[in-house]
Amino acid sequence: MGVERLRGLLQQHQHVAFDTSIFVYHLEANPKYVQLTDCIFSWLDSESAVGITSTITMMELLVKPYRESDQHKADTFYDLLSTYPNLHWISPDLAIADVAARIRAIHRLRTPDALLAATAVYANATAMLTNDPIFKRVPELHALVLDDYL
Repeated sequence: MGVERLRGLLQQHQHVAFDTSIFVYHLEANPKYVQLTDCIFSWLDSESAVGITSTITMMELLVKPYRESDQHKADTFYDLLSTYPNLHWISPDLAIADVAARIRAIHRLRTPDALLAATAVYANATAMLTNDPIFKRVPELHALVLDDYL
């Protein structure tokens, strides 16, 4: 089963980067992915796990609630995720921008994806949870694409 495969892979990693889609699927309890995201967040709750994401992810997550004028949902997302145990939020800086430019130039990722990948590389993540196979272009990342575990 895909959940067991994913669980086994997560146990091989300590520092794992999160793409925005992982949070979206989990927060919306997407029926196609909820078993996988439950597995991911159970892993993140373990003492040895370290989740890494960019503050760009928070921006992407808050767009829809703000667009729908749903301040309560925006506040709920922000409060839950900004204080989630073992989840580290990293803001882009000049070093990350430099890595992102290189990734964007070499692997032809869009700017937001290049910044997410660069954050993962900069933070020494050994894997990246995503549902976008474009991250497989970046050899420094072990992209764990959710659709591969369905």
